[in-house]
Amino acid sequence: MSAPFVLAAGGTGGHLFPAEALALELLSHGKSVHLVSDARADAFAGRFPGIEAHQVRAGQLGGGPAHAAHALGELALGTLQARRLLRRLTPACVIGFGGYPSVPAMLAAVYLGLPTLIHEQNAVPGRANRLLAPRVRRIATAFPNTAGLRAADRARVVHTGNPVRPVVLAIGPTKYKAPQRGGAIELVILGGSQGAQIMSQAVPPALTALPTRLREVLRVSHQARPEDLSAAEAVYQGNRIQAELRSFFIDVPERLARAQLVICRAGASTVAELAAIGRPAILIPYPYATDDHQSANARAMAEAGGGWVIPQPELRPDTLALHLENLLGDQTALTTAAQRAAEFGRCDATRVLAQLAIEHAEGSRLQGCAA
Repeated sequence: MSAPFVLAAGGTGGHLFPAEALALELLSHGKSVHLVSDARADAFAGRFPGIEAHQVRAGQLGGGPAHAAHALGELALGTLQARRLLRRLTPACVIGFGGYPSVPAMLAAVYLGLPTLIHEQNAVPGRANRLLAPRVRRIATAFPNTAGLRAADRARVVHTGNPVRPVVLAIGPTKYKAPQRGGAIELVILGGSQGAQIMSQAVPPALTALPTRLREVLRVSHQARPEDLSAAEAVYQGNRIQAELRSFFIDVPERLARAQLVICRAGASTVAELAAIGRPAILIPYPYATDDHQSANARAMAEAGGGWVIPQPELRPDTLALHLENLLGDQTALTTAAQRAAEFGRCDATRVLAQLAIEHAEGSRLQGCAA
């Protein structure tokens, strides 16, 4: 059997979703795949036969002196674990997707002289990938312009786009339909995997402030935190707005395909899925994200014409209501934004990243043979 590919990723969706997409693509090429992450890796691998999951210890970077000392100790132990694992697997290539659980495997791969590649999903690299960028052989980026990389590192950058899950790609060709006068308006509100408090505080009152002709035709899908569900639902019901609220939607891609406008955060996976399906969005970046990377993601999409950015401190029900009234009555603006969002995305990102990993592995093997 040929040497396997090892993917190292943090345990959140932003890191695991592109790792999932790449894993499935590599499996379709007959490659074997191993995943290194934290405890959430087991659930990931359990969904996909043929992917073996491994856990190694890792310390979260940052924090005070005591936390930093503990993190460094965990990182050292995790790197030793990863070195033993990689020596046993002898992988063709080790690909990191960021997040602190990816660091031990990537450092071990560098130490062992294995072919290495990292993928950065955001417009500003996270701490893990900033640490790894000077050490790995290739750097793949989701955005055409990625801030925070050294000039020396940029020579090893390949813009691949951000891989999205196969279910998203399957829905991607669904044509966008702008709201028609008197017809239903599908609105999707997302705040990340577990919702966001600000979305429940600002969006329902904004929708109630819309003219009656718009309120009556709204069909709202609102993902909210469990503790915010009842209050938000009361606002919708009290104003006769048809809304479905959940703390987590398992069919987000299908809802995005039906959406005529999305109100959401600007995490890497959210932006990538909006672009893959081609849907206009009002982006409200999470202001406390590391290095404010969500604002950079949102600006990139807005500058491409795929949406509009409202910083969280400026999000108020009255101004949002006015913005929504103008947008929902402007078919041209929405249709153009949907088209620009689709152009902003790269539907071939998974294939391009897989090909880069395979070519990098084969090139390194040939160089080793020549030596």
